[in-house]
Formats: sequence, C-alpha cells, structure tokens
Amino acid sequence: MAFTFLLVFVFLLGYILIIFEHRLKIDKLIPALLMMVIAWSLIMVGNTSITQWLAENSITGKTDFFRLDLFNSSSRIELFNSTLLHHLGKTAEILVFLMGAMTIVELIDHFDGFSTVKNVIKTQKKIQLLWIVSLLTFSLSAVIDNLTATIVLITIIRKIIPAHKERIWFTGFIIIAANAGGAWSPIGDVTTTMLWMAEKVSSWQLVKTLVIPSLLNILTPLVLASFMNVFKGTISGNVEKDLTKKGTSGTLILGVGLIIFVPIFKTLTHTPPYLGMMLSLSIMAIFSEYKSKRTLTLTSIEEDGESKTSPTLKAVSRIEIPSILFFLGILMTVAALESTGLIHDFGKTVNQSMSSFQFVTLIGFASAIFDNVPLVAASMGMFNQQIDADVWHLLAYAAGTGGSMLIIGSAAGVVAMGMEKISFSWYLKNLTFLAFLGYIAGIIAFWLLN
Repeated sequence: MAFTFLLVFVFLLGYILIIFEHRLKIDKLIPALLMMVIAWSLIMVGNTSITQWLAENSITGKTDFFRLDLFNSSSRIELFNSTLLHHLGKTAEILVFLMGAMTIVELIDHFDGFSTVKNVIKTQKKIQLLWIVSLLTFSLSAVIDNLTATIVLITIIRKIIPAHKERIWFTGFIIIAANAGGAWSPIGDVTTTMLWMAEKVSSWQLVKTLVIPSLLNILTPLVLASFMNVFKGTISGNVEKDLTKKGTSGTLILGVGLIIFVPIFKTLTHTPPYLGMMLSLSIMAIFSEYKSKRTLTLTSIEEDGESKTSPTLKAVSRIEIPSILFFLGILMTVAALESTGLIHDFGKTVNQSMSSFQFVTLIGFASAIFDNVPLVAASMGMFNQQIDADVWHLLAYAAGTGGSMLIIGSAAGVVAMGMEKISFSWYLKNLTFLAFLGYIAGIIAFWLLN
C-alpha cells in the first residue's frame, strides 16, 4: 500500500509541475523525465511488494497479469527488464513517427511551401475571412498536425490583420479549428496517432466516424460568430500580397501527399506506421536535395568556396526535441503505472460507477486542464475493447477537442497564447463558451451516429 501511494504521489507531483510550468518557469520536459526515472526506479527497488505484473504472456501472446509471488528475485528482475524494453519500444515507435512528420513539415517550410496557403485568402470581409481561415486550419491540421497548422495560420493572419485586438479573435478560432481538425485524422494529433499506432483505431474507420462530429465542433462556433458584432465589417488595412516563389505549391502538395501516404502504406503492407513515415521522409529528403541542386548528402559540404548545409539537416535540427522528450517521459511514466496494475484497477472502479461513454466525455473536460497525452495513455490501459470500438473513437474526439475549452488545454492553445500574447482570462471570457458548445455539438452528433 505504501509503495502504491508513493508511486501515485510521484506521478501527481510531476503532473502538477507540468501544469504550472509557465508559473514555475520550468520546462515541462524536466518533471516528465524525472517522474519517468523515479517511477521505474521505485518499481525496481520496491518490487518485492508488487504482487501482480501486467506483461505479455509468451505462450498465449496476450497481455495478462502474472502473480509475482510465484517468482524468485532473478525472475522478477528479468520480467521487469523485458517489460521496460517492451514499453520503450512501443514509445519509440510513436516518437520516431512524430520526428519524421516534423521533419517533412520543416522541409515544406524550408522551401516556403506554406505561402501557397496565404494566396487562397483574397477577402477583406471579417466573417468571410473567419470562415476561410477556420476551415483552412481544420483541413490543414488533419494532415500536418494541429500544432503546426496553428503556427502556419497565425503567421498568415499576422500579414492580413495588423490590429492585434482584431487578430486575437481569429487566433481563438484557429485554436478551436486546429484541435477539431486533428481529432478525426490518425496523423492530426499526438493522441489520435497514439491510438492508431496502438491499433485501437483503424485510419479509415477513425476518419469516417469522427469527421462529422469534428466538423460540427468548429461549425457551431462559426455559425454563432456570424451574428457577433466583432466579425461585422471589413478588416482595417490592406491584405499584404506575397510574391510566391516558383515551385512552392509543388513542394506543399508533395509533402502533404507523402504524409497522407503513410496510412495507405500501413494498410497495404501491414507494417508499423513509423516505417511508412520514414519512407515518406526519405522521398521528401531526396526531393529536397535535388531541388536545392546539390550533391545528395546529409552533412555540411563545401560548394563554391562556401559552407552549405543540407536542407534535410536543417529541417532535422529544427524539430522540437523538447516535445519529443516530454512525450517520452509521460508515456513511459504511464507505462510504469499500467504495468503495476494501477490503471487497470482504476478502470475497473470507473466501469462500476459510470458508463464508458460518460467517463470519456468527462475526459474531454479534463483535457481542458490537463495535458491530453497522459490522459489518453492512461485511458488506453483502462479499457480492453477491440479495435474501432466506440470508446476509442469517442476518446480520440474528447481528448482532441476538449482542450479547446481553455487556452492552456492544448498545445495549439499554448503556442497561440505565446505568439499572440492572449491572456487566459480573455479566452475564458470570450471563447470558452463557444468552444464548449462546439464540444457538446460533436458529442451529440457522435451519440446519434453511433
């Protein structure tokens, strides 16, 4: 009992430090890595008090509990090491996949591919601009992930709307649209990617089930915004025109196409998704090296007497390693709690007190406060339904879109908060209720359709 309490205490303390990272001025990757190391070390040191262990049965191939009181000390350590390696491998699959996707997006940006998106916007009417920007964000986030889509669209509207007071309203809708767009795609959000790679959902079934609820999640606030005074009239100033470089649209199409190809490759070959992502990255890298008219290399070379750097090397150096390490810490910590049976026991208690539909719906509200990655990681250990069960699709929707209700509830919101200096209270006062109505509209649609 004391060991269980200590393990849960480490997790909760680390979680609190992650929530208040801005106030404490400590990057969230630090407590995430610390609680990962401490949790697994506690299990190794205190494993004599563990009576059950969740691991894969080598005979049946299914995940089940082992009664550890039947094992001697050496068997316990061997089981611990094999389980740790198993979870590290599963986590590494997700991280390698994300790194590949991030690198492709950076290569698109390197060749100014996203400037093509800006040239689609030609109106100065506020309400038309809001709909165009929101639907562009919704579509783009399903492919290049919601965080990147948020950064791209905020960068674009900065050139269109010079007045900060006007612009932050559009930024708020970009957050809602980005999270809604990421929820229905297996490559649109970290949490949906986790569910897809863990074979809880299939790519086509996820899209088919969640595209309508996710679309209603952003359409509901947009319809209500059409009657708001702040979106009446035209924007102040002229839309700035960019001179788009030749070939930028081709780079965008190729990059987006290669990312979309990943689920197709998985379906055709039945290989893990990260292999398809590495294939797409390889093709994008070859194209990038050829486009830059240089010898194919991933290192700096001398060209015309100057040191030149490969665009692929530049792209790799710009991916967010702190985010990768944060996911490593969170996912491995949750894996520690799962292996000791704590999450499984909590899931049994939840199922006895309320339905899975009610519980997952509440996870959406929780994701507005807590990071959705550990919420989804923990929830995956609570339910044992088969692939494409309703609970997995609802979990993808709830965790992906629920974060829009508070600006700190999603990575897209936090980034927008920093880029546009939006206060927590302003978002709470002006956009939380709209995001809440969108979330509920999607939940109702999901319930009716399923």
